[in-house]
Amino acid sequence: MTSDAPNLKKIVAEKAVDDYVKDGMTVGLGTGSTAEYAIKRVGELVGNGYELKCVATSKRTEDLAQSLGVRIYDVDEVEHIDVTIDGADEVDPQKQLIKGLGGALLREKIVAAASLSEVIIVDSSKIVDKLGVKTPLPVEVIRYGHGKTAYALERQGCKATLRLSGGQPFVTDAGNYIYDCKFESIENPFFLESRIDVVPGVVENGLFLNTTDVVLISHPDGRVTKKD
Repeated sequence: MTSDAPNLKKIVAEKAVDDYVKDGMTVGLGTGSTAEYAIKRVGELVGNGYELKCVATSKRTEDLAQSLGVRIYDVDEVEHIDVTIDGADEVDPQKQLIKGLGGALLREKIVAAASLSEVIIVDSSKIVDKLGVKTPLPVEVIRYGHGKTAYALERQGCKATLRLSGGQPFVTDAGNYIYDCKFESIENPFFLESRIDVVPGVVENGLFLNTTDVVLISHPDGRVTKKD
C-alpha cells in the first residue's frame, strides 16, 4: 500500500462516501484536495443511479461536481443536509478544527451548521495536540477598512498576513479578503473565537468548534481509523 499523500487522501475520502452516503440523501460537498476525491466518488454514485441532492461549499466544488454530472442545489433550496463530507487543516483531540486554507471557510461553516452529521476526512499529518501550532487561522474580512481589522486581530496575539494570489489579495467566493493569523498556539479556542467574532469587519473565522461528528484519519500504512 503506497503511503503517498494523494493516495492517502483518496483512501479516506472514498471510505467516507461509501460508509456515510446513502441513496436519496442530501449531501454537503466540502472543498480542498481531500474533499475532491469524495466529490469524484459521489459523481460515481450518481452515475450508478443514486438520487442525491448535493450542496457545494465553494464555486470550485460546484464546478467539479457539475462536471461529473452531480446536480448542485443552493443551501436554501434544501430543508437540511443529511451528511457533509469535508476536509480540515488541523484536528485536535477533541475534534475541534481549523479550516479555511482553501479559502472556503464561510460557506463551509454555513453548510456545516445546516448538516445533521459532519464527517471530516484527513490524513494523519493533520492531527495535532493543540490548534494553531502548525497552521495559521484564516479569518475572512470585508474589504473596507481591512487594514484596521487586521490591526484589531493582531491585538489578540497573532501575526495577521493578508492572503495573496498572483500578487493580489485573494478574494473569496463572497467577495471578501482573508487574513491568515499565526498564533504560537491556540490555548482556548472558544474564547479566541468569541474575541475574533466581535472585531468589526470580521465575517467569519476558521475555528470549527463542536461542529464535527466523525473524523476519519488515513495513515501511511493504508489504515483508516475513526474518531467519533
